[in-house]
Amino acid sequence: MNTYLDYYNKLTEIEKKNSPKELFFKGDFSLLEFGRRVSVVGSRNVSEMGIKRTRFISNFLVDTQITVVSGLAEGVDTTAHLSTIEREGKTIAVIGTPLGQYFPVKNKKLQDQIAEEHLLVSQFPENYSVTPKNFPIRNRTMALISDATIIIEASEKSGTKHQGWESLRLGRELFIMENVIKENIIWAKEMLHYGAQVLTNDNYKDLIENIPYLTSKEEYAF
Repeated sequence: MNTYLDYYNKLTEIEKKNSPKELFFKGDFSLLEFGRRVSVVGSRNVSEMGIKRTRFISNFLVDTQITVVSGLAEGVDTTAHLSTIEREGKTIAVIGTPLGQYFPVKNKKLQDQIAEEHLLVSQFPENYSVTPKNFPIRNRTMALISDATIIIEASEKSGTKHQGWESLRLGRELFIMENVIKENIIWAKEMLHYGAQVLTNDNYKDLIENIPYLTSKEEYAF
């Protein structure tokens, strides 16, 4: 995995401590090397309005030439990947299983398409046991490879909070959509005290367009 080693060596010491020592992948690894990447995450049991918000944000990211990162879970993740592909953008799926496994199984076709045409990554080797703890670990890696994270929709018990805290801990931009704050999600409001910003209809363009290049400095040619 010389490609990943080159990428790993460019990380800061803090990033290296939070990075997997190995990363298994299929697809276009240059998506990790060029341009900006933004994670779009949220509820598995997403509402209809959450689906619309996910599509809107994913489309804007594509139009801004930003690669959309998500975790191939049901709900927000699946919508983010599909919207990006339909918009002819670039997407990275960071999964909590080995590359040869599918979770959920109904996303097999989508996972295979991402592996073929975009980038599929996992830190879990073949035959590694799939347990619930894999997914918060996966969220740390998603936060690491992204220049920012956007939380679309989430509940109080949502695993999405792991991604949010990891983003802040790694010094990444974290944007929480206004609807999440209005629903009085305790952890989301707490994140605002640590640097997270509320994403609204009025500010989303400026906030997203001004996301700094933290993990790469060169544009990706879409």
